[in-house]
Amino acid sequence: MRLNKYIAKAGIASRRKADELIFAGKVKINGVVVKTPGHNVEEGQVVEVEGRVIKPSDRLVYIILNKPKGYVTTVSDEKGRPTVMDLVSDIDERVFPVGRLDYNTSGLLLMTNDGDLAFKLTHPKHEIEKTYRARVSGVLSDERIARLRKGVDIGGYVTNPAVVNVIKQAQRNTIVEIKIKEGKNRQIRKMFDAVGNKVIELERIAIGNIHLGHLMSGHYRKLTAKEIEYLKNI
Repeated sequence: MRLNKYIAKAGIASRRKADELIFAGKVKINGVVVKTPGHNVEEGQVVEVEGRVIKPSDRLVYIILNKPKGYVTTVSDEKGRPTVMDLVSDIDERVFPVGRLDYNTSGLLLMTNDGDLAFKLTHPKHEIEKTYRARVSGVLSDERIARLRKGVDIGGYVTNPAVVNVIKQAQRNTIVEIKIKEGKNRQIRKMFDAVGNKVIELERIAIGNIHLGHLMSGHYRKLTAKEIEYLKNI
């Protein structure tokens, strides 16, 4: 089995993140640092990641977490901040987050130990629609909505057309639902900044046809067989 896939199946990280760990010299096989993601792991060999022996899990786990604000979407954090791993510590298998949500963004986060699926879902060629609900400052005018729908420059990058619908308009702020197929760093916040409306609160409520629903903040649930099949067939 390829080393990066071995790490992913152990629930340590997605294959892309596993590559980063390998290139950084944090992975050993039988005590020797290996920096080649495609290195074949033979039966009986001992694999360590950052000093910890790992083994692939035979059982694949798929969950939805309603991430609260104030948690980082990483397996560990060098600054000592709470991570999403703290919210799934009662799961026997080790899972990892698929993609990211900003520290101050809440909502739907997929987590799994299926490295192949995680790789597929985060690959740029798979444009999976993500739906967010935002509360932004001020009035979101028709002209600004039109700009968001067409695509805006967020600093050297022009976004693809977005689906934008105002849910509630008040005097000082607006609640809006926005759908995008990209995943640039802090993209939604940058998009609203570009048209002059600062994001006050941001929540991801869906990834494709997978919806957060009424799942409580900080809680998780297992994906249904139908949801897993949908993700694998994207």
